[in-house]
Amino acid sequence: MFVRKVRTASGAVAVQIARCCGGRDEVVEHLGSAHTDAELGILLERARGIIAAGQQVLDFDVPAPVVGVGDIADWTSGTLHRPERPVAAAAPAGRIVGTSSRLLYDVLGSVFDRLGFDVVGDPVFRDLVIARIVEPTSKMDAVRVLADLGADPVSYKTIQRRIARIGSGGYRDRIATKCFAHAAGTGGLALVLFDVTTWYFEAENEDDLRKVGFSKERRVDPQVVVGLLVDRSGFPLEIGCFEGNKAETQTIVPIIEQFQARHGVEHTQVVVAADAGMLSASNLKELDAAGLSFIVELVKFSV
Repeated sequence: MFVRKVRTASGAVAVQIARCCGGRDEVVEHLGSAHTDAELGILLERARGIIAAGQQVLDFDVPAPVVGVGDIADWTSGTLHRPERPVAAAAPAGRIVGTSSRLLYDVLGSVFDRLGFDVVGDPVFRDLVIARIVEPTSKMDAVRVLADLGADPVSYKTIQRRIARIGSGGYRDRIATKCFAHAAGTGGLALVLFDVTTWYFEAENEDDLRKVGFSKERRVDPQVVVGLLVDRSGFPLEIGCFEGNKAETQTIVPIIEQFQARHGVEHTQVVVAADAGMLSASNLKELDAAGLSFIVELVKFSV
């Protein structure tokens, strides 16, 4: 069934519910005649309600176009053509003037603030963290990443000045305190996990920190050893950086002691999980003396 609109001899518009039968329209119900646009709208709405009665409608149903009395062909005027309406000038072809991922920037910024990391009060540092999460790249290239995210522009010189303040401003201590508070609030401190990785530098010469050592990426460049302590969900709690030639077994105890001293939990029972190669006999003895339990991974499988 469908809604049929026809002109009457008086010039009004009759609204009917009809169906196609044998190639001809058969009127099922006559709802009335409209002389104004308002009357026509009421009759059409009523007709659509009758046709759709008992039928389910999708949430994204497209609204029916507005129809006026003047839109219906008038046979009494001697023409079956609808009156011409003024046609608006065609709009010129559009062009993209810029794109950004502002939603991603806002979401990551909201997480940063919700974790309490805004305690450092440094919006440039916040932007650098967001840029590094989105695309791990250089500080200079972070300007491009932030522009792609729709962030307010910041110069590379400004980034350099803020980077110089991170160490002296105690950023690590304040952020580590917030990490500890988050993990403690979610019950994630009964078990902690520790592991290390290596970061290499494309430099020819060594210095006091960057030294050639055992590389997890099988490189011979100067490197540093980075140790990370996390809770059972992988949320970071403590990080430490060591000389590139330092053995992995010499990293776990300093990180654990640094974590305990920072938060005053020297006498709290904590279980430490790490690779078996990380826990030498002396390390196990020191952890045991500190009242820490430990889990070692004895076997590794490779495919």
